[in-house]
Amino acid sequence: MKLLVVGSGGREHAIAKKLLESRDVEQVFVAPGNDGMTLDGLDLVNIGISEHSRLIEFAKENDIAWSFIGPDDALAAGIVDDFNQAGLKVFGPSRLAAELEWSKDFAKEIMVKYGVPTAAYGTFSDFEEAKAYIEKQGAPIVVKADGLALGKGVIVAETVEQAVEAAQEMLLDNKFGDSGARVVIEEFLDGEEFSLFAFVNGDKFYIMPTAQDHKRAYDGDKGPNTGGMGAYAPVPHLPQSVVDQSVETIIKPVLKGMIAEGRPYLGVLYAGLILTADGPKVIEFNSRFGDPETQIILPRLTSDFAQNITDILDKKEPTITWLDEGVTLGVVVASEGYPLDYEKGLPLPEKTASDIISYYAGVKFAENSRVLLSNGGRVYMLVTTADTVSAAQEKIYDQLEKQDTTGLFYRTDIGSKAVK
Repeated sequence: MKLLVVGSGGREHAIAKKLLESRDVEQVFVAPGNDGMTLDGLDLVNIGISEHSRLIEFAKENDIAWSFIGPDDALAAGIVDDFNQAGLKVFGPSRLAAELEWSKDFAKEIMVKYGVPTAAYGTFSDFEEAKAYIEKQGAPIVVKADGLALGKGVIVAETVEQAVEAAQEMLLDNKFGDSGARVVIEEFLDGEEFSLFAFVNGDKFYIMPTAQDHKRAYDGDKGPNTGGMGAYAPVPHLPQSVVDQSVETIIKPVLKGMIAEGRPYLGVLYAGLILTADGPKVIEFNSRFGDPETQIILPRLTSDFAQNITDILDKKEPTITWLDEGVTLGVVVASEGYPLDYEKGLPLPEKTASDIISYYAGVKFAENSRVLLSNGGRVYMLVTTADTVSAAQEKIYDQLEKQDTTGLFYRTDIGSKAVK
């Protein structure tokens, strides 16, 4: 069986690498992928994620059994609908189902309608109205661009002035383009954040291990929001009762609601949750695997990944099994300056041959050589599994200290919330 993964980052590297390990998979193509993926035997296809007709043509010509869509913007652009219309099997939500992610206002409406616990909010396209709402509510308060903004369209404002400035940048200064033409302004929720993922087909869903992402750029959760600087799974101090409650009060009602709205969900559903004094509440939904959580969740999958997805697509009951001991932890290495301006073309350390996995994102080969150079904000990620969070941290950070990371940076406290 030959498979196609659409996307180019660390998430897609992890998906494709895991699929290639499956018993019946002979070849995995990644479009467009990145050069670092070839080190794991993956085949790159030079077609962009927005070139739906070319991707469809490639899938047909190469007898692709089914395709796995990684990025949010591809899903928002209706790539799944186009594949389905062409008679091709594809794992990912339709454009209408993916609106759970590409419109925060829509997600809020669904949650309110179907009784899913989330923060109180208001949605605004007029700056003066947004400003008046912020001043009435006070701070801390959260300002979000309604549309997709590469994980950077969320401002947790500690003062009214910061919140007003964020709203102005989105609504008046066009900082995020059309994505910020509307803003969702939310009550600030206090508690511990965690990620809950599920494989979904309609009302059938299969929960994955909990994970905790680290969004801020610098140690101690300081600095600007990024796409994610590291993660670990499972979250050892999160009781199973919280997961069970999240399934009953969040996952089940939102999936039933999507069916009732005529938007049945197929693919990976990500619930970004926060454990408050009143129980778990939704911060956001994503309509695909998270990055960097994918890179630490999939190594814990002990069943045949490709067979699991095939069964879900065919509406058969999959046998999904996970590693039930230890912790998997990963640290992202990024270009200095990320998530703002950064330099490209920095030589990268050679891939480690130990039990530490290297997942690549913003990389490319130097001209006429196999030397990897940096080519993006988040460059690569090192992942390992150990008995405890502390042991996993020690392995990863020992390895990073041996590497030349000139011009790059990484957080040194990934997973530390779990060892306090």
